[in-house]
Amino acid sequence: MSVIRNRPFVFSAAALFIVLTVGATAQEARSTSEPSGSESVRPPVVTTTDDGDAAPVLAEPDFRVLNLPSTLRLPVHGSSFQLTHRFNGNLRRGSVGRNAGSLFGLDEGAAVGFEYRFGVARHLQAAAYRTAIDKTFQFYGKYDAVRQSKAIPVSLSGLVSVEGADNFQERYSPALGLVVSRMAGDRLAAYATPIWVHNTAALLHIDRDTFFVGIGGRVRVSSTVYVVGEVAPRAGGYSPDKPAYGFAIEKVVGGHVFQLNFNNGQGTTFGQLARGGFSDSLYLGFNLARKFF
Repeated sequence: MSVIRNRPFVFSAAALFIVLTVGATAQEARSTSEPSGSESVRPPVVTTTDDGDAAPVLAEPDFRVLNLPSTLRLPVHGSSFQLTHRFNGNLRRGSVGRNAGSLFGLDEGAAVGFEYRFGVARHLQAAAYRTAIDKTFQFYGKYDAVRQSKAIPVSLSGLVSVEGADNFQERYSPALGLVVSRMAGDRLAAYATPIWVHNTAALLHIDRDTFFVGIGGRVRVSSTVYVVGEVAPRAGGYSPDKPAYGFAIEKVVGGHVFQLNFNNGQGTTFGQLARGGFSDSLYLGFNLARKFF
């Protein structure tokens, strides 16, 4: 019975092992092909002014902030895999000793999500995401229309999405949105993400819309370590309880981005973020992403 209860953790551990194995293999292949010693070439520092969509952006290492989207571009036919984990243990319930006894929620199962993202065309990416919360599938596209440069102060991306519960069979919630980002050198990225979501009160059998404006930021505190935060206050429509928020620390290693985060809810889709978080909750979680380009 314990194996059944911990099935999400087992699946996530297996997925984590596969991603790390693929990454390690790719890294080994690159290392064997690169010149050594004095012949090795140090890669240039790349910022947002580079023309290539595959060029790394030091201030923006991932396609998510925590749950909100970023403006990071994906090259044509490039792809990315991401695993999201939101453990079920509420760190605001019980004493510190009790939470420590359950490894701060790790023993209580988790809401697990998997995302695959693909570069369909230049500046256009498509993503499919599935989370265990209500067995929700989300399909969305992002068009990265404008990139920050010396002449343009911000980056702009357009979003269109639809998600459905019970493996995309009911309670459909389409969404439209925009991501605006501003980067200060290679150390700071700030985001504003207005998103409209339809049918956000479907569980109550009420047809309601929600409009929220996500605010987020990422600060690079060392060469590979970042501090991240976001909040998604509702500007109109259905808005139960508190706005969703979260904060995190993340580490970049090659093509991998590992983020340890804390959220006041377990939602990760646009519809779930529109419904918000909880005033008496805090959940430990993580995101693990791997780029393939």
